[in-house]
Amino acid sequence: MSESQQKRRQKCISCGINISGTNAAAFKCPDCGHQIYRCAKCRKQSNLYECPDCGFTGP
Repeated sequence: MSESQQKRRQKCISCGINISGTNAAAFKCPDCGHQIYRCAKCRKQSNLYECPDCGFTGP
């Protein structure tokens, strides 16, 4: 997958907006390693997320 295609797929797992900005987070699911993206707003508010692969939930 090209870098531009990957950037198009980066959506916040909590709210679904396209990720942009420096305060966004990208990390691997602690259980299965699936790549997860979160926007700065959801991180600041500690909104819950659920891994689409394994169902792991976190703040």
